[in-house]
Amino acid sequence: MTQTPNRLMDEFAKLMNDAAGAAQGVKREVETAVRGQMERFLGDMDVVQREEFEAVREMAVKAREENDALRHKVEALEAQLTGAAPKAKKPAARKPAASKATAAKTASKSKSAKTAGKA
Repeated sequence: MTQTPNRLMDEFAKLMNDAAGAAQGVKREVETAVRGQMERFLGDMDVVQREEFEAVREMAVKAREENDALRHKVEALEAQLTGAAPKAKKPAARKPAASKATAAKTASKSKSAKTAGKA
């Protein structure tokens, strides 16, 4: 009789072990099915991926900075045309100054335009 309770306990332990393994298998299957459904759902919603969002966000920030720089540049040019002092605003991020060769070309163009206007 001492073997009967041991055999019963062994069979019960095997049964519980098999049940735990089956439960883990069911858990994996449910997780896979839910993940597939969520991916399909998000795909149907046309949701943007994080990488794409960050890339577009960086482009928008850069465009905004360039827009501000150009606005300040236009204001300065308008002020030069009207002869008024430019409005004092926060300095925008500017590009590096042009080379001396470019500055010389610009100066010679403006001199020739002035002399052509006098004639």
